[in-house]
Amino acid sequence: MIEVMAATAMPADNAGMQGHGEYKMPGGKLVVADVAIEHGRLAQVALSGDFFLEPDEALDAINAALAGQGADADVDVLAAVVQAALPAQVRMYGISADAVAVAVRRAIDAAEAA
Repeated sequence: MIEVMAATAMPADNAGMQGHGEYKMPGGKLVVADVAIEHGRLAQVALSGDFFLEPDEALDAINAALAGQGADADVDVLAAVVQAALPAQVRMYGISADAVAVAVRRAIDAAEAA
């Protein structure tokens, strides 16, 4: 089991929009999302926070599944993408697919508002 504390750095030369979103799941942990948006799609997603995932590769699977999704995707769509990307043996402690989706949606909204 790992505790996720650091996100992958966003490239400084990204020509698209960048956004940062946070969500503290009620009774759970903080989820942080940093996104880069290019041509209306999530070009890069980096999740971090004080939650736990097991196995370690689950974080990469979530980030990869969200990359390429439309910036117009709502929380339900994003949560479904996260859930579909995770094999049954993945354990999420202190977060849920819905919590990840809320943080990502907030990051998208922040990027679009900037």
